[in-house]
Amino acid sequence: MKSLCRFAVLTLIAAASTGQTPPSRTPTTARTSTPSLDRPSVQSPADVFGPLFRTVQQSHVFADGKTFVDAVPKRAAAAIVADYVQTKPENAALRGFVLANFVVPGENDRGTDDLRTHVRTLWPQLTRQPVAPVAESSALALPAPYVVPGGRFREIYYWDSYFTMLGLKVDGQQLLVESMLDNFTSLIERYGHIPNGTRTYYLSRSQPPYFALMLDLSINSDPVVAKRRLAALRAEHAFWMNGTTCLTGKPACARVVRMPDGSVLNRYYDDRDTPRDESYAEDVATAAKAAPRPVAETYRDLRAGAESGWDFSSRWLRDPKALATIHTTDIVPVDLNSLLWSMERRIAERCRNAGDTPCATEFATLAGKRKTAIDRYLWQATTTRYADWDLSMHSSTASINAAMLEPLFVGLASPVQARSVAKTVRTSLLAEGGLRTTTLRNGLQWDEPNGWAPLQWVAIAGLAANGEAALAKDIARRWLGTVGAAYAETGRMLEKYNVEQRTPGGGGEYPVQDGFGWTNGVTSAILDRYPELAQPAR
Repeated sequence: MKSLCRFAVLTLIAAASTGQTPPSRTPTTARTSTPSLDRPSVQSPADVFGPLFRTVQQSHVFADGKTFVDAVPKRAAAAIVADYVQTKPENAALRGFVLANFVVPGENDRGTDDLRTHVRTLWPQLTRQPVAPVAESSALALPAPYVVPGGRFREIYYWDSYFTMLGLKVDGQQLLVESMLDNFTSLIERYGHIPNGTRTYYLSRSQPPYFALMLDLSINSDPVVAKRRLAALRAEHAFWMNGTTCLTGKPACARVVRMPDGSVLNRYYDDRDTPRDESYAEDVATAAKAAPRPVAETYRDLRAGAESGWDFSSRWLRDPKALATIHTTDIVPVDLNSLLWSMERRIAERCRNAGDTPCATEFATLAGKRKTAIDRYLWQATTTRYADWDLSMHSSTASINAAMLEPLFVGLASPVQARSVAKTVRTSLLAEGGLRTTTLRNGLQWDEPNGWAPLQWVAIAGLAANGEAALAKDIARRWLGTVGAAYAETGRMLEKYNVEQRTPGGGGEYPVQDGFGWTNGVTSAILDRYPELAQPAR
């Protein structure tokens, strides 16, 4: 009886709005031999919401016609339709009416928890168990649980993981921090380095070497574990330096370069010179645009750009607006060499703690030489910044980018250098919603207007450690505002953001991904450092 009354009300309302006479309805007599006839009739959204349905669909309130028909009403349908008939909202008001009265897929997924609480709920969703690959699949085996970035990134990634682990540590997930370190140690023992990601097609390259800094997050005091990890760290260093033996008569070999004064620094590289498996068609198309340059050179530089983590950016391009002009292997990057200096310092310290004096002396000497070369070639006092060096041009590059903060982050910069970098950050890289990646807008994802969580953290921690506490906190505040605005709007943590407009980021070879490991980790790390910046739940 209730269903018949409800039908009558809806039918009368629909008729009133269209001027039509409602059809008669005669109840069906129940028959015990056909129980299904006792069920109330099933009505589609068009039947239930009548005039509201037609207006929403014909006005294209939502780009996909399936969106509204999958929506769930927040109250009785008859009451919603009655209010619509009375108010007849149009345009933006119509959309607002729908969102106020329905839970709409992809539209009402607004964030309601505070950011820190939300991140803590995401860790279990992004955690994966040990991997035993199916024969001939692309997955690499992993012995312990780990956290993935999310979205299309369904395996562990190297430099992503350091920033993820920052959040795991402050969110009480120390066991995951230790198990991820076990995985990275295992990868080095098996392959001699940590690959870009745990897939066979990533084995020919690595990523920015954060393993030494990851080890600082451990609380494991077992001397057996410490010995194993030190051996892995030294093996990783050997991977980055294995081009030293073939430098004779060459300006560069593998990941090693010889600077004009004979000193040695490093570059990004890839052991293969073919299209990337995961971006095969894209690389073939890019190489075709680079003709008559040999395609193998373009492929190598694209792969080296992927090893940098900045795939792709004007940092690596001769023409900032043409990806086909990529020449990553000509560039001596300030962030890579800062991280390797940090690695050498930590190896020296760990060898000293282990009583291995020759090792400690060797790596302290290597770190000292690297610092001298960085100060000579990568520090630009006249432009108050650190800059990449272009081997082909024998000069620093013009790119102003967030990599200049890595020397501050690892403790390499002097007080004068740190103050100078802070000045450049204020004048060139500080945006409404955080730190810009570069100052060039060209559609590539590692360029303006995008901002990325790892670069925000490097800036915040690096500036705070070098007497620039106010600027560090300001960047943290701006970035949390961006993350919080997108979360309130979408209910998601995203891979990258537009720091000019405080919206989801764009560019790149794929749509913006949500999940998202390093954004979660950096958000928790910032809120742990600056709890007063926490935003109330919405």
